[in-house]
Amino acid sequence: MREFKRLTPYGEALNLMLDNIEEIPETEEVPLDNALGRVLAEDIVSPIDSPPFDRAAVDGYALRAEDTFPAREYNPVELKVIDEINAGEESSAKVEPGTAVKLTTGAKIPDGANAVLMQEMAERDRDIIRVLRPAAPGQNVAFAGEDVKRGDVVLRKGQILRPQDLALLKSVSFKRVKVKRRPRVGIIVTGDELIEEFDEEALKSGKILESNSTMLKGLVKQYFGEPVFYGVVPDEEEAIREAIERAKTENDLVLVTGGSAFGDKDFAHRFVRLLFHGTTIKPGRPIGYGERTFVMSGYPAAVFAQFHLYVKHALAKLVGARDYEIKVRAELVERIPSQLGRYEFVKVHYEGGKARPIKKRGSGIISSLVESNGYIGIPEDSEGYLEGEEVWVTLY
Repeated sequence: MREFKRLTPYGEALNLMLDNIEEIPETEEVPLDNALGRVLAEDIVSPIDSPPFDRAAVDGYALRAEDTFPAREYNPVELKVIDEINAGEESSAKVEPGTAVKLTTGAKIPDGANAVLMQEMAERDRDIIRVLRPAAPGQNVAFAGEDVKRGDVVLRKGQILRPQDLALLKSVSFKRVKVKRRPRVGIIVTGDELIEEFDEEALKSGKILESNSTMLKGLVKQYFGEPVFYGVVPDEEEAIREAIERAKTENDLVLVTGGSAFGDKDFAHRFVRLLFHGTTIKPGRPIGYGERTFVMSGYPAAVFAQFHLYVKHALAKLVGARDYEIKVRAELVERIPSQLGRYEFVKVHYEGGKARPIKKRGSGIISSLVESNGYIGIPEDSEGYLEGEEVWVTLY
């Protein structure tokens, strides 16, 4: 079997791929209830102030702060209660010197008032309150626009919409939002040894239940895309060529697993004009890319690494997504040796500020993926990290 003449360094290959990917222009409007995880296609400018009026931050009495300045527990100030309102109501009374309005949290501050005295700071006798402590101007008042001002850019293009983002949009009157179209991602799995349904006899005779498609469908959905599965294609040159050509015309991105190296039946890479083929990553070095198509390994753990190191960045570029990776600092609880010249994708379990390497190795060990929740990337010029060293963990 032929070997790679040159392994392209990870960073160089990543940049070659990203330079080849262009953001898709298409957008769509969706209801907020359907917008979770979608990528904003434009900046969002608030059309209103939020809150839209000055409101009470506590239950108490709206009053003129200056009326309370002399108040002490041994020398209370008496004010007359001229109205009572709840949140969602508006008082028609105006607070004049010597008066107050009883109100609940969230109620609109009546005209003339400039502070809210907590109800615990007053004693009430019918329509008279005795103020025990002074209030400062603005005390316990949530002012109009305190959260968001009219004309503020509240969310930026490329934001991946989270539940709190949707709440903010609803609070400033949006019911729908413009997002990027989900890229179509064709998935082709190749291999004579693969079966899609359980067959005990077939498994005994050397067949393997195919799982890459299920994993890739989930990963594509997780990272902004819409997967399109073209089934398991046998190791036949013409069948693979036809599947790849069809998928390239019908999708924004194509993922092909299997056939990425130089075995007698490794046909997939022959039908793509590759910008690179073979990189320094471990696992998954046979990966190739060109024509918006990734030719990937057949082993699930290698496919998983290739997706996180390359494919998810391509999907983010297609939709213009920002801040799509979550990285945390962690203390390494065990030493991780590494080979110079290889960019290692090391699976870890992160918890409580510590990262524990997953000891199960091998490109076909799916359980190692399940036991991990992040990875550490060890660059080509490093021989690894020591126990107790602080490292960056990318969570997934």
